[in-house]
Amino acid sequence: MKREALVARNLRLGAARHRLSARQRLRRLLLNGASLFPVAPARTSVRQRILLLRPDHLGDALLTLPAIDALRASFPDAELAALASPAATAILGHLPALKSVETLDFPGLDRSERSASSSPWRLALRLSRRLRRQQFTSALVLRPDHWWGALVIWLAGIPQRVGYATSETRPFLTTALPLQHEHALLRNLRLASELTGVPLDPEANLRFPLADEDRVKARSTLDAAGLAGSGRFLCIHPGTGARVKHWLPSHWARVADTLGRSFDARVVFSGSAAEQSLVQEIIVQMTTSGLDLAGKTELGELAACYERAIMVLGPDSGPLHLAAAVGTPTVSLYGPADPVEFGPWGPAGKHDLLTSPIACRPCRILDWGEDDLAWHPCLADITVEQVVDAAHSLQDRHNR
Repeated sequence: MKREALVARNLRLGAARHRLSARQRLRRLLLNGASLFPVAPARTSVRQRILLLRPDHLGDALLTLPAIDALRASFPDAELAALASPAATAILGHLPALKSVETLDFPGLDRSERSASSSPWRLALRLSRRLRRQQFTSALVLRPDHWWGALVIWLAGIPQRVGYATSETRPFLTTALPLQHEHALLRNLRLASELTGVPLDPEANLRFPLADEDRVKARSTLDAAGLAGSGRFLCIHPGTGARVKHWLPSHWARVADTLGRSFDARVVFSGSAAEQSLVQEIIVQMTTSGLDLAGKTELGELAACYERAIMVLGPDSGPLHLAAAVGTPTVSLYGPADPVEFGPWGPAGKHDLLTSPIACRPCRILDWGEDDLAWHPCLADITVEQVVDAAHSLQDRHNR
């Protein structure tokens, strides 16, 4: 298929996927109708208690850290709590600024099978009753389209409910900000600024708090792999949460061989336990040796490994944001996601981002179902030479 025809096809299919289904339209009508019924306000604590809803992924949670810092700076005596997905809890659970972090498999974002007794509506009622007893004074819905979270805090009677003015969340919020095309970190910070009254800082610092014990674990892991002391290494994290964001294993093998030689450095691969087979598929195609840490590090330990690396490379994923959050240079490959919203955050010149020039990108669609991924070449368009050149350029800038 010619390039122009492929782009037209994908734009047409993408528009159809972004169009509301009949079920979604009905849900919107029902939610708007439900919001007209009065809900008794909850009793609130004398002390300010703020609830953060973070229902999504590792990278999303990382990009919330400056907002949490801003809340803590403005409200040093407030109790900050989070209701978070398992992936987000892995980040937020590290933060001393939060008094508590409760983990929840949020409906619609949890792929596990649900029984009829655990329908999202019944879960919303149960959860709202429990939150009502906790006497929160304010709540922030950090995912702009998270109507279920907005519904829950409305049912809980939390007096101040702040989020974004998307169609299904707006009816349940006391403050609904217009959604702008900007970085997710700034979106989170904008919600915090609405509470604090302090203008957001467009140059806000993103730092993941590393514990000494994580650095000790990382040192032990790397020492055991032959990277004792000042051993130089770069990291590649080849996995992501969506197949359409994967680059070819053979490409990663060539990048690893080339950069390992030119930087005189070992190549370390990170990943989850589920990504071990992907890492091994890359390593067996290398002509040099690669170190496999997939599934062998906890989050804090992984962050400490990244902190010691000369750079981290990979497709758009939470671990690449983690590398940026510990101050390590990154080269990231972006396909369907919008880099304006989800690109790496950090000082200019410290992170290089590669994309395809194909006109249907960014489609913001991470699951194309049964459609052949060959029709979606936004990652395949990126060449080995581009990644190698970006890494060399980044290293040259970083060494100045």
